[in-house]
Amino acid sequence: MVAYRAGTAIRVPQFLRDVRRVARAFPPCTHVVNACADRYHFAVGLAAALVSGRATLLPSSQAPEMVRQLGSFAPLVIRLTDEEATGNGTPHMRYPCAEARAERTGRAGSAEVPQVDAAQLLAYVFTSGSTGKPLPYRKTFGPLIDCVREQARRLGLSGAARWALLATVPPQHMYGLEASVLLPLASGHALCAERPFYPADIAAALERLPRPRALISTPVHLRALLGSGVTLPAVDLVLCSTAPLAQQLAAETERRFHSRLLEIYGSTETGQIAMRQPTHSVQWRLWPGVSLERNRGATWARGGHIEQPTALQDVLEMTGPDSFMLQGRVSDLVNIAGKRSSLAYLNHQLNSIPGVEDGAFFHVEAREDSPTGIDRVAACVVAPSLDAARLLEALRERIDAVFLPRPLVFVAQLPRNGTGKLPLATLRSLVRETKSVA
Repeated sequence: MVAYRAGTAIRVPQFLRDVRRVARAFPPCTHVVNACADRYHFAVGLAAALVSGRATLLPSSQAPEMVRQLGSFAPLVIRLTDEEATGNGTPHMRYPCAEARAERTGRAGSAEVPQVDAAQLLAYVFTSGSTGKPLPYRKTFGPLIDCVREQARRLGLSGAARWALLATVPPQHMYGLEASVLLPLASGHALCAERPFYPADIAAALERLPRPRALISTPVHLRALLGSGVTLPAVDLVLCSTAPLAQQLAAETERRFHSRLLEIYGSTETGQIAMRQPTHSVQWRLWPGVSLERNRGATWARGGHIEQPTALQDVLEMTGPDSFMLQGRVSDLVNIAGKRSSLAYLNHQLNSIPGVEDGAFFHVEAREDSPTGIDRVAACVVAPSLDAARLLEALRERIDAVFLPRPLVFVAQLPRNGTGKLPLATLRSLVRETKSVA
């Protein structure tokens, strides 16, 4: 078994037939933007590009302008999609859905697994743009496979049992690529074609899967799921990443799912490099061979599956040769009128106010005459039962007045991407387009 769709198993011979079929269908190109929403289609497209010598491009967004920009990065590029293609000027190829006919005929076909050189380029992944312009990072096949096999060992997924892995994160994201596609393919487990969004759909999709089963998600998705009132089926593992998970949310997740929750630390640049169980420890344990060191005012990660020394965007405190504590994002630090805080702390206080459903602080674009480059913070908030005066009063009780948001913008929902992140440019654009109330 290699995958499930609506609870029905898809087996390895079918997967290999689909890979060969899609590889043959590619028009002349050197790079493929894999935009498939169905996770099984994505996995087939990824493998088809790999075995045919093409590199996959995974931009941080499927917005037409972002996809068009890839033309200068890779001139011979096509976009593989299983949905209606948008007219963005990029050549596209519709995923050929002949797989259903092949499944019904029951043809055996060849089950020979293609061999891939460990040094072969698999993909370029792009940063999310949450701190600036998205940048590409090269990902080679061998190091990625070594990384996810270590993940399987640490998660307890390296035994004889065959797990079913359901994910709410897109496969185009680094965390989604590693945990929901490469991990099952490299370790003999089954990925799930669906990416359910609504809580009731997530619960129903989990119910259809045999056990042992795991949920791969994010703090934003878990918070919405737990707050929905939907009856949650038991799972054998919950995996979380993309942002630090509050200890209270972690404990509630374990209680409601009758399961353990493990948290991944990583980045687009490095992939996953550490893990912890937040209800047991605040410390993270590094992957074998990975080391951290302070240099030029930053923490650098190197070794193991990391292909080149990389400066991390987080403030880390080393607690041992293979362990550390996370202090926050470098870009989160706020210094106003000689007082210091962090966006993570301000966000925690904002989202702890009764009536706030979602909210985020962020740096305002600095004035040209600002001596520090950052002179104030703004915030967008979803709080339909509150007005600006009541919300600011509640904030004054929790944070220093110099950190009160200017402006404060009320919105119906925050423009989070598929992994729950909020790109800085998107937040700033939202403020420019929306009339502020404070």
